[in-house]
Amino acid sequence: MKTDTINISPVNMGDRKALGIKAGDTVRVWVKIQEKGKTRLQAFEGLVLATKHGAEAGATFTVRKVSLGVGVERIFPLYSPSIDKIEIVKRANVRRAKLYHIRDKVAREIKRQMRKMSLVKISSLSDGEETDRIAKEEAEAEAKVTAEKEAEAKAEAEAKASEEANNETVVETPTEEVKE
Repeated sequence: MKTDTINISPVNMGDRKALGIKAGDTVRVWVKIQEKGKTRLQAFEGLVLATKHGAEAGATFTVRKVSLGVGVERIFPLYSPSIDKIEIVKRANVRRAKLYHIRDKVAREIKRQMRKMSLVKISSLSDGEETDRIAKEEAEAEAKVTAEKEAEAKAEAEAKASEEANNETVVETPTEEVKE
């Protein structure tokens, strides 16, 4: 007697069930993406935060990764045909079934790092701003030079005046009256 197997899903459900994905695992999920009539594979690697609904038909798992400094979470159906394969990269022993506290932990670390940072205003200048800055610096330099020349001239004038005051000889006129 020949028995025909009924294919409910295009996915090998036994293999996916045998993976035993649990919170704390680091997984790489290869997702099929349709673009312009072509199918390509894209990897989504991150930490499993939670699994829901066990190994039944509607089972899901949540994966979190940090991409360019932004946390990204994605919920995958375990038996989805859009998933090509699932690789378990690392297994970690965790004490929780749901690792939602990781979100807050990451936010706290970022806040801690932000406290150590200081605001800096650094920018490049456009060509017009650069020429204005150069012209302003030249004008300030010219003003400084003219102020120094004026100060030197004033100092010389004061020095001459003090010399003249010191050089004046006091001519005493005789107190005797001359009689004619």
